[in-house]
Amino acid sequence: MLTVLDLFSGIGGFSLGLERTGGFKTIQFCEIDPFCRRVLAKHWPDVPCHDDVTTMQFREGMADVITGGFPCQDISYAGRGAGLAGERSGLYRHLVEAVRVVRPRYLIVENVTALLDRGLGVLLGDLAKIRYDAEWHCIRASAIGA
Repeated sequence: MLTVLDLFSGIGGFSLGLERTGGFKTIQFCEIDPFCRRVLAKHWPDVPCHDDVTTMQFREGMADVITGGFPCQDISYAGRGAGLAGERSGLYRHLVEAVRVVRPRYLIVENVTALLDRGLGVLLGDLAKIRYDAEWHCIRASAIGA
Protein backbone atom coordinates (compact mmCIF):
# COMPACT_ATOMS: atom_id res chain seq x y z
CA MET A 1 0.00 0.00 0.00
CA LEU A 2 1.43 3.38 -1.03
CA THR A 3 0.97 6.32 1.33
CA VAL A 4 -0.25 9.68 0.00
CA LEU A 5 0.50 13.22 1.15
CA ASP A 6 -2.26 15.28 -0.49
CA LEU A 7 -1.33 18.99 -0.79
CA PHE A 8 -3.69 21.70 -2.05
CA SER A 9 -6.27 19.00 -1.36
CA GLY A 10 -9.51 20.74 -2.25
CA ILE A 11 -12.24 18.24 -1.42
CA GLY A 12 -9.93 15.24 -1.82
CA GLY A 13 -10.34 14.26 -5.47
CA PHE A 14 -6.84 12.83 -5.80
CA SER A 15 -7.15 10.86 -2.58
CA LEU A 16 -10.61 9.57 -3.44
CA GLY A 17 -9.49 8.31 -6.83
CA LEU A 18 -6.26 6.81 -5.59
CA GLU A 19 -7.82 5.13 -2.56
CA ARG A 20 -10.57 3.59 -4.69
CA THR A 21 -7.91 1.63 -6.56
CA GLY A 22 -7.17 -0.21 -3.33
CA GLY A 23 -3.43 0.50 -3.47
CA PHE A 24 -3.20 3.87 -1.71
CA LYS A 25 -3.84 5.29 1.75
CA THR A 26 -3.90 9.04 2.43
CA ILE A 27 -1.88 9.92 5.52
CA GLN A 28 -2.24 13.71 5.53
CA PHE A 29 -4.02 16.56 3.77
CA CYS A 30 -3.09 20.21 3.45
CA GLU A 31 -5.90 22.59 2.53
CA ILE A 32 -6.47 26.23 3.46
CA ASP A 33 -10.15 26.62 2.48
CA PRO A 34 -12.45 26.10 5.49
CA PHE A 35 -15.30 24.57 3.46
CA CYS A 36 -12.96 22.07 1.82
CA ARG A 37 -11.44 21.24 5.20
CA ARG A 38 -14.93 20.38 6.51
CA VAL A 39 -15.53 18.08 3.53
CA LEU A 40 -12.18 16.36 4.10
CA ALA A 41 -12.93 15.94 7.82
CA LYS A 42 -16.30 14.37 7.01
CA HIS A 43 -14.93 11.81 4.54
CA TRP A 44 -11.52 11.22 6.15
CA PRO A 45 -12.14 11.83 9.87
CA ASP A 46 -8.95 10.06 10.94
CA VAL A 47 -6.60 11.79 8.48
CA PRO A 48 -4.89 14.96 9.77
CA CYS A 49 -5.33 18.12 7.72
CA HIS A 50 -2.86 20.99 7.97
CA ASP A 51 -4.28 24.37 6.98
CA ASP A 52 -1.33 26.13 5.32
CA VAL A 53 1.26 24.69 2.96
CA THR A 54 3.63 27.55 3.79
CA THR A 55 3.94 26.43 7.42
CA MET A 56 3.65 22.67 7.00
CA GLN A 57 6.60 20.62 8.25
CA PHE A 58 7.78 17.92 5.85
CA ARG A 59 10.11 15.07 6.70
CA GLU A 60 12.01 12.60 4.59
CA GLY A 61 10.10 9.43 3.83
CA MET A 62 6.75 10.63 5.19
CA ALA A 63 4.87 9.50 2.04
CA ASP A 64 5.35 7.41 -1.08
CA VAL A 65 3.25 9.75 -3.22
CA ILE A 66 2.68 13.49 -3.13
CA THR A 67 -0.31 14.93 -4.98
CA GLY A 68 -1.10 18.57 -5.51
CA GLY A 69 -3.21 20.89 -7.58
CA PHE A 70 -1.58 24.20 -6.66
CA PRO A 71 -3.58 27.40 -7.32
CA CYS A 72 -4.10 28.27 -10.98
CA GLN A 73 -5.36 31.86 -10.73
CA ASP A 74 -2.07 33.40 -11.89
CA ILE A 75 -1.61 30.81 -14.63
CA SER A 76 -5.10 30.67 -16.12
CA TYR A 77 -5.78 32.59 -19.33
CA ALA A 78 -8.69 34.15 -17.42
CA GLY A 79 -6.20 35.60 -14.91
CA ARG A 80 -3.69 38.42 -15.17
CA GLY A 81 -0.93 36.19 -16.48
CA ALA A 82 1.58 36.48 -13.64
CA GLY A 83 2.36 32.78 -14.03
CA LEU A 84 4.36 31.01 -11.37
CA ALA A 85 5.66 34.37 -10.17
CA GLY A 86 2.16 35.25 -9.00
CA GLU A 87 1.19 35.27 -5.34
CA ARG A 88 -1.20 32.31 -5.55
CA SER A 89 0.35 30.13 -8.24
CA GLY A 90 3.78 30.83 -6.75
CA LEU A 91 2.75 28.47 -3.94
CA TYR A 92 3.93 25.71 -6.29
CA ARG A 93 7.36 26.29 -4.70
CA HIS A 94 6.07 24.68 -1.50
CA LEU A 95 5.03 21.62 -3.49
CA VAL A 96 8.56 21.40 -4.91
CA GLU A 97 10.01 21.87 -1.42
CA ALA A 98 7.81 19.05 -0.12
CA VAL A 99 9.15 16.79 -2.87
CA ARG A 100 12.73 17.84 -2.12
CA VAL A 101 12.39 16.97 1.56
CA VAL A 102 10.03 13.97 1.46
CA ARG A 103 11.61 12.28 -1.61
CA PRO A 104 8.42 10.45 -2.64
CA ARG A 105 8.48 7.69 -5.24
CA TYR A 106 5.83 9.53 -7.24
CA LEU A 107 4.48 13.05 -7.66
CA ILE A 108 1.11 13.81 -9.26
CA VAL A 109 0.43 17.44 -10.13
CA GLU A 110 -2.75 18.93 -11.61
CA ASN A 111 -3.28 22.37 -13.12
CA VAL A 112 -4.83 24.23 -16.04
CA THR A 113 -3.65 23.80 -19.63
CA ALA A 114 -2.29 27.38 -19.60
CA LEU A 115 0.55 26.04 -17.45
CA LEU A 116 2.07 24.83 -20.74
CA ASP A 117 2.67 28.47 -21.71
CA ARG A 118 2.89 30.04 -18.26
CA GLY A 119 5.33 28.04 -16.22
CA LEU A 120 5.58 24.33 -17.07
CA GLY A 121 9.22 24.77 -18.08
CA VAL A 122 9.97 26.43 -14.74
CA LEU A 123 8.17 23.70 -12.81
CA LEU A 124 9.95 20.93 -14.72
CA GLY A 125 13.27 22.73 -14.26
CA ASP A 126 12.71 23.04 -10.53
CA LEU A 127 11.91 19.33 -10.32
CA ALA A 128 14.99 18.48 -12.39
CA LYS A 129 17.16 20.47 -9.98
CA ILE A 130 16.07 18.14 -7.19
CA ARG A 131 16.64 15.11 -9.43
CA TYR A 132 13.07 14.30 -10.45
CA ASP A 133 12.14 13.45 -14.01
CA ALA A 134 8.62 14.13 -15.27
CA GLU A 135 6.14 13.47 -18.00
CA TRP A 136 2.91 15.35 -18.54
CA HIS A 137 -0.41 14.89 -20.25
CA CYS A 138 -3.17 17.35 -21.11
CA ILE A 139 -6.59 15.85 -20.54
CA ARG A 140 -9.56 17.89 -21.66
CA ALA A 141 -12.30 18.01 -19.03
CA SER A 142 -14.83 17.35 -21.79
CA ALA A 143 -13.06 14.05 -22.51
CA ILE A 144 -13.62 12.74 -18.99
CA GLY A 145 -16.21 10.00 -18.97
CA ALA A 146 -16.57 10.10 -22.76
